[in-house]
Amino acid sequence: MRFGPVPVAQAAGLIAAHSVRAGEAVVKKGRVIGPEDAARLAEAGVAEVIAVALEPGDVGEDAAAERLAAAVAGPGVAVEPPFTGRANLHASQGGLLVLDEGIIGAVNRIDEAVTLATLVPFKPVVPGEMVGTVKIIPYAVPGAVLDRALGVAAPAIRVAPYRLTRVAAISTLLPGLKASVVDKTLRTLDARLAPAGAGIVGEARVPHESGAVAHALRDAVERDGAELAVVFGASAIADRRDVIPAGIEAAGGIVDHLGMPVDPGNLLLLGRLRQATPQAVPVIGAPGCARSPKENGFDWVLQRLLAGLSVTRDDIVGFGVGGLLMEIVSRPQPRDGGESADDA
Repeated sequence: MRFGPVPVAQAAGLIAAHSVRAGEAVVKKGRVIGPEDAARLAEAGVAEVIAVALEPGDVGEDAAAERLAAAVAGPGVAVEPPFTGRANLHASQGGLLVLDEGIIGAVNRIDEAVTLATLVPFKPVVPGEMVGTVKIIPYAVPGAVLDRALGVAAPAIRVAPYRLTRVAAISTLLPGLKASVVDKTLRTLDARLAPAGAGIVGEARVPHESGAVAHALRDAVERDGAELAVVFGASAIADRRDVIPAGIEAAGGIVDHLGMPVDPGNLLLLGRLRQATPQAVPVIGAPGCARSPKENGFDWVLQRLLAGLSVTRDDIVGFGVGGLLMEIVSRPQPRDGGESADDA
């Protein structure tokens, strides 16, 4: 691709690198300069224009953007028609945005002319939402550059649709915990589930005892057909031997991880039940901040599970980067030196 000043008499058929306005003559940036355009510019006293001439093997910006976008689009992602060197990718279904960051990084390292940007990984998206964009910086790229980009490209952007719809909510009770608090917690959970098309299929309020938790978990799966169970403790989980983890194990399940480098959300527990159904049923021991509608670590785990994605210990410990979220006004401020909150 050649770029630079060209006598206006020789500009016909080239691409205007910048918009030119002289009297009544107007040529917009990125447009092919026609013979009539060149004549009008000359009549208006324009001697030369900054223009682009494609060379053999060059691929125009729109064609290059469209081909690369198609190469990185995975299931649940649609490529929109390109314009001005840009091809946008949109979600064709609701779910979580799943990215292969290695491939995206490899594409961006090929050449400064080729760029690929996306939303943050695991963001909940709705149909029609833009999730990524390919932008070719110049008006064309050498075919060899595009070939190298396509060589490292693969479906790296997909939307994982929500799969789990039946959620059980179990609340443990202690003296002093008002029924209105539990009611509000359930309304908040219902609102979190709604975008995923999920809902509460079974609700139980039991004493804050491991045996009662175990019984409620078994009922949630065997009686209510729950695909996911959330346990809200009247008191925060402080140890793997505490009431909620002990209840999960008494129900035949296992505790996969306790604690999370996300604040608020530190005291989340993740486990699963292995009996009663062919597939393990995930169990979240919710941190106290899950009673609030504000974003916290509970959302990150809940959304992935609703989309049928696994959440491993490595996933959880990786949440630390970006895991310092906004304070919840209603809770104490442990980061400011105050007394540590019991509901993190």
